[in-house]
Amino acid sequence: MSDYQAFNVQLVDKVAHLQINRPDKLNAMNAAFWREIVEIFHWIDEHDEIRAVVISGAGKHFSSGIDLALLGAVAGELGADAGRNARLLRRKIEQLQASFTAVAECRKPVLAAIQGYCLGGAIDLIAACDMRYAAQDAQFAIREIDMGMAADVGTLQRLPRIIGDGLLRELAYTGRTVDATEAERIGLVNRVFTDPAQLLEEVMALARQIAQKSPIAIEGTKRMIDYMRDHRINDGLEHVAIWNASMLQSPDLKLAMLAQMNKQKPVFDD
Repeated sequence: MSDYQAFNVQLVDKVAHLQINRPDKLNAMNAAFWREIVEIFHWIDEHDEIRAVVISGAGKHFSSGIDLALLGAVAGELGADAGRNARLLRRKIEQLQASFTAVAECRKPVLAAIQGYCLGGAIDLIAACDMRYAAQDAQFAIREIDMGMAADVGTLQRLPRIIGDGLLRELAYTGRTVDATEAERIGLVNRVFTDPAQLLEEVMALARQIAQKSPIAIEGTKRMIDYMRDHRINDGLEHVAIWNASMLQSPDLKLAMLAQMNKQKPVFDD
């Protein structure tokens, strides 16, 4: 691990905890944030001792979204040539998209613990996570429409699979705020907790529970679920058969079965 400008990163009990650490700026996503999140998730993927990931925000809010100063800096790079401007903007957008694609493609489960504001780009981030949990004070909004633009870092692509097409359209077209109770009802978050302290405690406990499972089985399960987003059922069945033809030869299967028979708790290698 390295020292980061936009994050605090800890590894405890095989769980990597990434905390967005710009509370004085409502955890707005500055240039360091977009660069560092890619570096952090490469580190997570490369180290087998990490079994699960939790993303949270320092202070009162998860994140208010993209830092407007970053948008201003990009605007300052534009010139008079529309063609070159379009080329520059596309490259910048694709760089931002790659930051959250690194989260979505992580081999380990990623859990988001959300309190306070979760706005704009923060919705893009949580949509790239496996599961989302909220404190009672959480507020969600797709705010790009109020900035005169379409959300372009993953919300419109990933959120329909989480909350459904119609609801996504309503939230994206209106930019209205969703509170924690509604977020749970529509499936945006799995569960709501009383306050941020309980939220983080419970989400970390869940991550530790996942970290105790066979990492081979967890990765296989995540890959199969992800595969099914873009394939037919028959394709998915064939894919898992090919996958398990290799993975069922892992000693984790025998270890898990023996533990079940002996009513013991298995301990799996990284």
